[in-house]
Amino acid sequence: MYAIVEIAGQQFKVEKDQQIFVHRLEVKEGSKVDFEKVLLIDNGGKVNVGAPVIKGATVTAKVLEHLKGDKVIVFKKKRRKGYRVKNGHRQYLSKLEIVKINEKTVSKATKKKSETKPELKPKTAKKATVKKKTTTKKTTAKKAE
Repeated sequence: MYAIVEIAGQQFKVEKDQQIFVHRLEVKEGSKVDFEKVLLIDNGGKVNVGAPVIKGATVTAKVLEHLKGDKVIVFKKKRRKGYRVKNGHRQYLSKLEIVKINEKTVSKATKKKSETKPELKPKTAKKATVKKKTTTKKTTAKKAE
């Protein structure tokens, strides 16, 4: 069973007991986080796709630690101009472990309630008045030869 979840603006394919690195979350280490933006769930070949998300489905994860990613060197240069800039960057990350993928299906009772919404009355169409076009025949004078 796997799910595709949106976490911190990025989409991840997650499975139970999987560890992933995401952008830093403002949560204490050791606490659990629920993500409601579940886009797709595959449960043994049975695929459930949301539009855009699956209502009632959640993914629970545990924050293992907060850390920094590897250093990335950004080097810019323009040839023959004497322009060189060197910058470094380390991304702040959170390490998550997926604890549970919860797929709640909509029950028939709630589905029937949502289907019994009052329908809007269709607007009555105004009768289109048909105007008869009067055509006048133009007479053309024949030139005598």
